[in-house]
Amino acid sequence: MKRTDGEVARTVAQFARESSIEVSFLESADIHAGRDFLQAGQKIYVSHLPKQTWAQTRDVCAKVVAAGFDPVPHVPVRLLKNEQELDETLRALRDVGAGELLLISGDYVRPSGPYGQVLEVMRSGKLQKYGFTRLSIAGHPEGHPSVPADEIRRAQLEKSSEGTAAGLQVTLVTQFFFESIPFIAWARDLRRAGAEARIVAGLAGPAGVAKLLQLARHCGVGPSIRALFARSKNMLNLLSDRSPDNLLEELASELQRQFDLFDGIHLYSFGGFLRTAAWLRQQAELQHDHRFRGCNQ
Repeated sequence: MKRTDGEVARTVAQFARESSIEVSFLESADIHAGRDFLQAGQKIYVSHLPKQTWAQTRDVCAKVVAAGFDPVPHVPVRLLKNEQELDETLRALRDVGAGELLLISGDYVRPSGPYGQVLEVMRSGKLQKYGFTRLSIAGHPEGHPSVPADEIRRAQLEKSSEGTAAGLQVTLVTQFFFESIPFIAWARDLRRAGAEARIVAGLAGPAGVAKLLQLARHCGVGPSIRALFARSKNMLNLLSDRSPDNLLEELASELQRQFDLFDGIHLYSFGGFLRTAAWLRQQAELQHDHRFRGCNQ
């Protein structure tokens, strides 16, 4: 991390201490070890991989709770076969201690049941019925490869306003990006449009450049992908690792200029949960005035 002024350094450390992080059911055995790096109560989003069952999601959430963290399971609504499955899934997740969901449509052309859009589940009243008071939804600062930009913007604002009106604490968690400018412009646009939801910047955790390029193409990351190409002009660079240190500093600097623009960061770990958790702790400890203590200390 290059030298920054004290305020930016403190903001970087705060971002790291309060960041959420992602884990997959394939890494569930590593969750308890995350106590060495993360703080008690830190949010852990539980991803939903292809062919993953709702029972597997529930079991991972239970392990997250047992380790002292706050689980936020991904729920792709297009996978829900019927209303009964929605009821059973929400009840099971709430019973193991989940208080927040990340509702996404899911990258499936046709829904398996009656729910094709996130708003349909939000409007069903089921979240309130089962005691969920917090809701995360997806944000797309650089658009989506298969959805027009105007439609995405409208949907983000609509979900934000309806969730807030329904008494939910709504968080917009973005797709990962590699340059701050598109995210900052997107967040400013939402704030000008009246969005009251929490806005959280999704960052790619430390990983190999080649892997990040592959994931970025698959996930539809927009023009900010050029930040990877700019540093990856030869095979040696493609084999190197990349961490979001510089991007984190850029975001911290922007928050000094507009303190209410966004609310924090989220780290995508891409199968490297413990590696990403260790990186977050390292960032939290860089600011010596803020003593970090993990769950085991």
